[in-house]
Amino acid sequence: MQEILDNFLTITKIPHCSFHADKMELFLKEFAKEHGYGVKVDKAKNILVYAKEPKICLQAHYDMVCVGKAPDIEVVQEDNILRAKESSLGADNGIAIAMMMQLIKEGAQLEFLFSSDEEVGLIGAKNLELPIKSKYLLNLDSEDEAEVYIGCAGGVDLKLTKELTPIEQKGYCYEVSIKNLPGGHSGVDIDKGIPNAITNLAAFIKKHNAKIALFSGGERINSIPANASAAIVSEKKLQATDGVELKELAQLQASNFSVDELLELPNGVLKVNEEFNVVQTSANLALVTLDSNSVTIELSLRSLDTQELMDLAMSIKKRYEAKGYCVALNDKYPGWKPEINEFTKKVQEATKEIFGTCETKVIHAGLECGLLGQKLPGVKMASIGPNIRFPHSKREYVELDSVARVYRVVQRVIQL
Repeated sequence: MQEILDNFLTITKIPHCSFHADKMELFLKEFAKEHGYGVKVDKAKNILVYAKEPKICLQAHYDMVCVGKAPDIEVVQEDNILRAKESSLGADNGIAIAMMMQLIKEGAQLEFLFSSDEEVGLIGAKNLELPIKSKYLLNLDSEDEAEVYIGCAGGVDLKLTKELTPIEQKGYCYEVSIKNLPGGHSGVDIDKGIPNAITNLAAFIKKHNAKIALFSGGERINSIPANASAAIVSEKKLQATDGVELKELAQLQASNFSVDELLELPNGVLKVNEEFNVVQTSANLALVTLDSNSVTIELSLRSLDTQELMDLAMSIKKRYEAKGYCVALNDKYPGWKPEINEFTKKVQEATKEIFGTCETKVIHAGLECGLLGQKLPGVKMASIGPNIRFPHSKREYVELDSVARVYRVVQRVIQL
């Protein structure tokens, strides 16, 4: 474990923020060559480190989300906990890199796939052009020990834009807003009952039959909106209700936008997969920007079933194009269809041997395995990882004894 920790501390001294990981790429290539492995790199800067006759490929991404002072990372160890001072730690996915480095030091007869720019749209996995020989691939990017992931949702983002016409609307003018809702991840948190600030504010506007002059809602495409605000014109005097803050404004020029065009979009859990007790298909109304001249609406769709995902996307596209919108589909990535096979059984067996228990899971979020499965047909995959909490934030930490246990699982898997 000390050697794995030393490997990780070495990594933290090498800048590897997404889109700025060239020094890490160079380090990993030179490290592998120094230990007698072959190295290949594709145009997307994915790195394949390989022995002659590998049976299993271990995979992790080598970029990190840099928050706070990162990439200047000052590591702090508090007993079993490793965190960073005033920055993200990069345990996601640096701890996996450290474990893979240790196996390279030990001369393990494996393939090691280090993918690029995962944190900014799975870019490396989308553009993989490397000759993987292994029949099995173990992804090390999960964040809960004693769990084996065997499937994930695919996704597509929709961007709807339309020109609007200003209208004269007399009445009472207000700024209305909903602030500081809990928010959350639009995939794994979509079934947690978290309110959406955009849909709640739109419902308030519809209830009072008001016209919209301005609207701004949401923070990012993959988050459940925590904040939304609008400038509206109402025929009646309003009072703040339903968690909506209200402030009177001077006369506004409204638009011909119908708030029903927000409320008619799908949002939340749309279908549940009963076999794995997980959300199968969902939608998140994520971002809205509107003034009297135009509106832009963005939503993210996810599904374990790629065909179901695209059918949903195309039905929205067709419906809203009929309403005068220009609709673009962006950042498409396929789902990883859940499957129990001989490899997932081996990973489950090794996990249960170390932890005494094993939970098989499907996640309603994107993992690289979905794209890798498309690029590597026939390769059987599973995903595991140690306990990492609050990734992508200054609160990020990893439990070191969990890393040690997961490393033992990896050792068992490569021996099976």
